[in-house]
Amino acid sequence: MSHGSAKTPPARPASLDRRHVLGLAASGLAASALAGLGTAADAQATATPAVDLTGVTLRLADYKGGDSLVLKAAGRDRTPYRIALAEFASGNLIVEAINAGAIDLGSMSETPPVFGAAAGARISVVAVIKDDVNWQVVLVPKGSSIQSVAELKGKRVGYVRATTTHYYLAKMLAKVGLSFSDITPVALTPAEGQSAFVQGSLDAWAIYGYNVPFAINDGARVLITSSGYLSGNSLYAANPATLQDARHTAAIADLFHRLRQAYVWREANLERWAEIRSRAIGVPTAVDYEILTKASRRRDLFPVTDADIASAQNVADVFRDLKVLPRPIDVAPLFDRRFNDGLARALS
Repeated sequence: MSHGSAKTPPARPASLDRRHVLGLAASGLAASALAGLGTAADAQATATPAVDLTGVTLRLADYKGGDSLVLKAAGRDRTPYRIALAEFASGNLIVEAINAGAIDLGSMSETPPVFGAAAGARISVVAVIKDDVNWQVVLVPKGSSIQSVAELKGKRVGYVRATTTHYYLAKMLAKVGLSFSDITPVALTPAEGQSAFVQGSLDAWAIYGYNVPFAINDGARVLITSSGYLSGNSLYAANPATLQDARHTAAIADLFHRLRQAYVWREANLERWAEIRSRAIGVPTAVDYEILTKASRRRDLFPVTDADIASAQNVADVFRDLKVLPRPIDVAPLFDRRFNDGLARALS
C-alpha cells in the first residue's frame, strides 16, 4: 500500500481488474499477461529441487511491498523456474484468481479463504505465515473519554466489512457482553474510514496497517490492539490443479524455502528493509521502521497444524454468527499438508 502524506489514507495497491483476471483465465492467456520475475539459473544457496524446473512458470500473486520484494532484497529471487508476478490489492481477489485458474499461489489473511469456501472456490491452503498483530487496533480520536471496549456501547464504530477488523471487533465486543447490535457499526473502506475518523464522524475505528501510525501521529489513541483476539495467521493458498503437477509442486516447495531465508534476512536487516519497502509503497521510512520494530512477532512461514485449522474455523464460525456468511462452513477440506515435512525440516 502507498501513502501520500500523514493526512491522506494509504491507497490500495494496484491490482489486476477482476474481470480482466477471470477473462485471462478463461482464455488461457493469464501467464503471458503477468510480469516475469526470476531467471533460469540460480547461483544462490537454496534447497536443491529433486526435479528439473527449467521451463516451469509459477504464477505468483503478491501485494505491493510484499514477499516478492523481500525475496529480491534478500537476494533469493534468482530461481531455476520463472516467477510470473501479479500484484493484487486484497486477498479476496487473490482467492478469486486462484479459483479462476489465473494464479498458482498467493497469500491472504484467514478471512478470504472462508468466504471463498462459502462460494465454492477451489483453493488449497498449503502453508501458514505467522506475523504481527500490533497494528490491527481500535482507535479513538484525540480527546476521547472512551477508555474501554464496554464504553463503545451506543457509539459509532467504523470497521471494514468481512475483514480481520470485522472479526476482531466482534470478538472484543463479545468479551464484554456486547454485540454489533449494541453499537452503531459503520462499514467503510479504509479510505472512507480515515476520512470519517478525521472529520469526527466516528467515536472509534477498527483498522489496520499504515492507517494506524498516521492516525496516532495526528493525535488518535489506541483503545485496544488485536493481540489475544487475532491469530496473526496469514495463509498461503495454491491452485489445486497446480498441485497435481510434480514440477510445479517442487517449485512451490523451493519458493517456500527461499521465503524462509528471505524472512531471516529481513529480521536481521530491518532498517535496510524499511528503506526498500517504504520506497516501494510510498510511506516515510521512519513510519515503516516503527511498524517493523514494534511488531508482536517476526514474520515466518510454518507448516499447517490442527491449531491453524481450528483458528480458521473460528473465523468462519464468527462470521456465520454475524450472519455475514450464508451458511456454516467447514474449513478443514481447504487445508493441504503436503509441504509440512519440508517446512518442518527448515525449522529444525
